[in-house]
Amino acid sequence: MTLKLLLPEEGVTHLLDHWPDEPHVYRRTRTCLDEMFTAEQVWSWIDLNCIPADEVAAIKAPDPAVNPRIFTGTHGRADAERLHKLYDEGHTVRVGNLQRVMPAMARISQEIQNETGYSNYVHVFMTPGCRQGLRHHWDQQMAVIVQVSGRKRWELWPPVVEAPMRSHLESWRVWRDDYLEGWLDSGPERIIDLGPGEAMLLPRGWVHNPYNADDDPSVHLTFAIRERTPLWISEKLAGEAIEELAFRQVLLPRDIHGEALPDIVAETRDALVAYLQGLDTSEVAERLRRLARDELEYTS
Repeated sequence: MTLKLLLPEEGVTHLLDHWPDEPHVYRRTRTCLDEMFTAEQVWSWIDLNCIPADEVAAIKAPDPAVNPRIFTGTHGRADAERLHKLYDEGHTVRVGNLQRVMPAMARISQEIQNETGYSNYVHVFMTPGCRQGLRHHWDQQMAVIVQVSGRKRWELWPPVVEAPMRSHLESWRVWRDDYLEGWLDSGPERIIDLGPGEAMLLPRGWVHNPYNADDDPSVHLTFAIRERTPLWISEKLAGEAIEELAFRQVLLPRDIHGEALPDIVAETRDALVAYLQGLDTSEVAERLRRLARDELEYTS
């Protein structure tokens, strides 16, 4: 099972059977990920111009991320010399969506999707000693944090929104300055120092403020695993209604702007309910299982 590259057996079971809603730290065994993602290896890919610039970010708190144009070289590749300079100045360098640019990570990502039914993506973060990239925020999917080298300190607070999703309750969409004031005043509920050979399950919505508190550089991987929800099923069920001719008829402009629209909405609702009630749920479930294994969602 590919998830065992990220977590010990106990952690895999916890993830698949319970999908925890609180952070958990596990001691894991050394795997191929630890060999692939040494700082030297990651820099070698950048130095060899293997990384598209639009998959790279340079971040140093409290300033916003550096505009990618600053480190975009020829043919859209990341300019290694400029990235080295930014790193030396204290920026975290993040190479994103490894499943797009590395065949080995594409295979791992696909196997994780086979095992969970969830699409996913992988980022690697390199943070200089005693520096910070991203500040307080929350994510809209479960993250498995795999520490490869160095240490990363994670200050954690419970969610301030319930069950965030893509395009709904993401931290940047509903951010309030008083959230930050409250977190700073209260201090973190938990502080986790994640070291080499450790992995953390970080559920969606948990506020985190990660930084390198040690002198040694830190390298960690974030596997973001996008949960499926009943909304996903609803979208697929409604989307399949396109096969019915009645749902492909044109709505006249006069109806959209006229008094008839409420009645049309009611008729469409009733037709959709009748359509859904007529579906073979076992057949639909099998199609959904196939989609869960194969459907790639690369937006983050």
